[in-house]
Amino acid sequence: MENRHGEDGAAAARRARFGTLPERIRDEDMAQGKTVTPKDPARYAYDPGSMWTSFSCLAADLGL
Repeated sequence: MENRHGEDGAAAARRARFGTLPERIRDEDMAQGKTVTPKDPARYAYDPGSMWTSFSCLAADLGL
C-alpha cells in the first residue's frame, strides 16, 4: 500500500518515528578557544644530571 509520496508502510513509519536529520553543526560552534600560558624556560631547560630520571627504557627498567 503506497501513499501519495510513493512510500510504503515501513518507510512511512520510519519517517514518523525519526523525522528528519538534525541540523548540521558549524565548525566554529564545535571549536573551543583556550588561552595559552607562556613556556617556562626553567621547566624545559636541558640538565644532563637529571636526564636519567626521565629516561624510559625496558632494558634500563630491568637493570640490564
